[in-house]
Amino acid sequence: MTDAGGTVRALRAGRLAVLPTDTVYGLVCNADSEQAALDLYRLKGRSAIQPTAVIFASVERLLTLLPGLPDDQVAVARELLPGPYTLVVANPSRRYSWLGADRPDLIGVRVPLLPEVTARIVEPLDAVVATSANLTGGSDPRRLDEVPQEILDGVAVAIDGGVLPGMPSTVIDLSGPEPVVVRAGVIDPSEAFARIASALA
Repeated sequence: MTDAGGTVRALRAGRLAVLPTDTVYGLVCNADSEQAALDLYRLKGRSAIQPTAVIFASVERLLTLLPGLPDDQVAVARELLPGPYTLVVANPSRRYSWLGADRPDLIGVRVPLLPEVTARIVEPLDAVVATSANLTGGSDPRRLDEVPQEILDGVAVAIDGGVLPGMPSTVIDLSGPEPVVVRAGVIDPSEAFARIASALA
């Protein structure tokens, strides 16, 4: 099963998939299914869910599915997304709260520029949970053949998108009084800060 429609059906049924993203190969599940998230982490080799980003099909879907975001965070999201950023934002509605049991009031969000095949899968689902398709502690896979066999054996679908950039997204925490870079990725943080300042001016 490698077509977009079949993959969407599998994800809606609670199954897992390995898909190419804008950075590395991702292990994904339907964001609306807590059980699927638990299965994802079990397959990855983690004992419990750790804070994990949600990929949204568009900025508008993000704002619809996470109502009540502070105005400044909305402004920054509109400025930086779509793009290779993960933004840690408020989650007043506690949507997908199982993805951050320690801080259900926060959530990591992404609206990446996805490969076409992955975009066709995420679009009808609105959002998917995504983490690197590796075992805990392993390297991030840039090619499908770098995804561990244990993971490939545990998913319903694995789509080959060729060689991916391999650089992770830049993670910026917007939940405090000042933006904080949690992880420097493909985009230089200074560029992000300049755009954030422009959005908030």
